[in-house]
Amino acid sequence: MNCCLSQLRRKEVINSRNGCRIGYVDDLDIDTRDAKIRALIIYGPLKFFGLFGRKDDCIIPWDNIELIGEDTILVGFDGQKRRKHPKKPGFFNKF
Repeated sequence: MNCCLSQLRRKEVINSRNGCRIGYVDDLDIDTRDAKIRALIIYGPLKFFGLFGRKDDCIIPWDNIELIGEDTILVGFDGQKRRKHPKKPGFFNKF
């Protein structure tokens, strides 16, 4: 099965261990030396309409993907791998 990023972005990611919806694929982590995908990245939800940034991103290693279907991607994920967003200078950070 061939799949491009635009098709992956429309697929919902579901954790097969607990049945929770994680979100939709937002980005990929690609190893440029080997030309292989290392992980799926799902951006964290917005904090207060995006004024205070986002919560941590969810990074799912490629080895944890169990099945890529028509509408969903099933992953075995324990939620350990997270990436924090850097603080951006802005109006609310001055206070």
